[in-house]
Amino acid sequence: MFVIMSATGNIGSKLAKILLDRGKKVKVIGRSAERLQPFADHGAEAAVGDVSDVEFLTNAFTGAEVVFALIPPGYTAKDFRGYYNEIGDNIVRSIQSSGVKHVVFLSSHGAHLPDKTGPVKGLHDVEHKLNKLDDVHVLHLRPTNFMENLFANIGMIKNMGMNGGGVKGGIKISMIATKDIASVAAQHLLKKDFSGKAVHELLGERDVSMNEVTKILGQKIGKQDLRYVQFSPEEEKKGLMDFGLSDDASDQLVELSQAMNDGLIAVNSPRTANNTTSTSIEEFAGLFAQVYENS
Repeated sequence: MFVIMSATGNIGSKLAKILLDRGKKVKVIGRSAERLQPFADHGAEAAVGDVSDVEFLTNAFTGAEVVFALIPPGYTAKDFRGYYNEIGDNIVRSIQSSGVKHVVFLSSHGAHLPDKTGPVKGLHDVEHKLNKLDDVHVLHLRPTNFMENLFANIGMIKNMGMNGGGVKGGIKISMIATKDIASVAAQHLLKKDFSGKAVHELLGERDVSMNEVTKILGQKIGKQDLRYVQFSPEEEKKGLMDFGLSDDASDQLVELSQAMNDGLIAVNSPRTANNTTSTSIEEFAGLFAQVYENS
């Protein structure tokens, strides 16, 4: 049995499909029975509940060969790092109580750093909690920035005629498509090719600047003159809060932008065949254009 947390999310949904297509026994975890139903229709067992409920999570993990664990987004949390630690503690207790022996944890590039990385600090904390588990094999999957995060800028592009964010337009940062993360996660889940406590970083196809990304997206959606504008920290925070994020979550994302601007994470990282994936920003732009047209 393969157990997948947040199975309706960008990565979990793709991972569940890969495993189900391989004929594997899969349990999908989520808060909505309706959203989990498509997986159940393809043979998955659905576990509907809240990850803040340790008893529910323990029952969901029981009998698992491998668990794909992650912290669901909590962008309305008043204490963002505290939220990560709370859910991380629940995951750790549920692993201990259920007897799970193999866990793939979705972390982030930069989680080795204890500070100055915004929301990634919480993942740093949870990695350390998981590393203290005895007799449990844990692989920390550390992907870089999701290309799918660009979908959040569609409203800005349509309403303001520009793309923008807190990251400098000219620095090259690593970006990855979530389908590539799911593919790598599936390989590890199926092979159980990790032992002890291990890390696998994923940097995407190549580093690109936001100026380049904006030009590529603009060409794909028929806006040849689309430009990228770097926001000040104050402008970025206001935009995030207007989008519905909490004060603290907004501060953490602003700090993440600064971490990239300062070269702490996602910038100039050494590339290998093991951490480079196949989907280019040009390929992703096709999907972006589809979502853009339907928004």
